[in-house]
Amino acid sequence: MNNQPEKICMLAGKIMLESGAETHRVEDTMNRMAAACGLESAHSLAMPTGIYFSSGAAEITNFMRITSRATADLDTIDQVNTVSRQLTAGELDIEDAGNRLKKIDKHRVAYKEWIQVIAAAFVSGSFTIMFGGTWPDFLPAFIAGGGGYAGMLVFDRFLDITFLSEFFGSFVLGLLAVIFVNTGFGVHLDDIIIGAVMPLVPGLHITNATRDLLAGHLVAGVSKGVEAMITAFAIGAGVAVVVGFL
Repeated sequence: MNNQPEKICMLAGKIMLESGAETHRVEDTMNRMAAACGLESAHSLAMPTGIYFSSGAAEITNFMRITSRATADLDTIDQVNTVSRQLTAGELDIEDAGNRLKKIDKHRVAYKEWIQVIAAAFVSGSFTIMFGGTWPDFLPAFIAGGGGYAGMLVFDRFLDITFLSEFFGSFVLGLLAVIFVNTGFGVHLDDIIIGAVMPLVPGLHITNATRDLLAGHLVAGVSKGVEAMITAFAIGAGVAVVVGFL
């Protein structure tokens, strides 16, 4: 890809959307970079599944499809924002900004899956205590939360539907929690489940949906809100299936 101003703006928007940024932040970054590149009357429209961008009285509107979105990659978003600020301040030229964005897009740092599982396990145990659970419930929630998150990652490899992966992940953690309580390893089933589901809760989607709605981006806000609701329903359904039948 040549470092043309339009393509640089599109690449910045693509990276940010795929990293979980709010749509109004994506549009603002693209417009600022377009102004710094000397593009007049730049217009951008970012949605969770695609980006539109044009400048001046152009007859051609650029479009890029977004097929995958991370839950939250704040480090990558910050790197793109840094490039945008440096370009706007004149510290980078168009060529350097394009090369920096290509490097960011190519070398995104993602935590290994085993690190994510361990982090989810600690989060689960900690939230169980935070929500009023007892210390004997910490270890069961630790294992159930880590096991549920690992189950979600495994199912996500074979299923192209995120909601089903969330459902099976919550099913696994609910099953582990019930087994632990029935065998006497855990004490309070509710506290264990509440803590264990926290790594799966779509908190970022809810936050981004609210921020987009407040910023006037109704289409993006509503779509993200619906996505968060379906995800929450899938999580609750997975746990309900276990608790209801066991």
